[in-house]
Amino acid sequence: MTPESRRKAIRVDLQLISDMIEPGSRVLDVGCGAGTLLDYLVHFKQVDGRGIELSTEGVNACVSAGLSVIQGDADTDLKDYPDHAFDFVVLSQTLQAMHRPREVLEHLLRIGRRAVVSFPNFGHWRVRWELGVNGRMPVSEALPYQWYDTPNIHFCTIKDFVVLCTELGITIEKSLSLDHKGGMRRIGNNLFFANLFGGQGVFLLRKG
Repeated sequence: MTPESRRKAIRVDLQLISDMIEPGSRVLDVGCGAGTLLDYLVHFKQVDGRGIELSTEGVNACVSAGLSVIQGDADTDLKDYPDHAFDFVVLSQTLQAMHRPREVLEHLLRIGRRAVVSFPNFGHWRVRWELGVNGRMPVSEALPYQWYDTPNIHFCTIKDFVVLCTELGITIEKSLSLDHKGGMRRIGNNLFFANLFGGQGVFLLRKG
């Protein structure tokens, strides 16, 4: 598979994030992993992209691909970024692994004029079924780890996240849910159904 083909084959949730970002923007990808989204944004949206990643393997993969990524811990290092340094700050499938997710969310909207956040929804009916009927922590495509080796330490639901945004005075400009097949639905006022049937939530946010 060519680099061009790999870039076009990104996951559905990453494509939705990309669609929320304006071409030519200044973008910081927090917890960028091996740089799949950042690489796509640089080549297809012509963004001025930067990344921060905790793992050495992820940083090395990004640098090898020519991406501007530094090694750092979002829980402790975001405070060093100046206000409004970026147009968009992305936190994809990482919020639940943060030690202080509330503070991280506040930093995202201090550093960027907008933030795009995605996370697995712990309120999904399959998760509730696994806990309620089988009495075990769920393992799924969105939550692929066993309870004893998961990096996820702060699970939340779509409803939890919306409530937190309200408490912090954050405006939700766009909100989408994805089911396990990649089907997309707008959340809007359908919070109950999104929380029950959405495997993931993807949110475009701004302060105030």
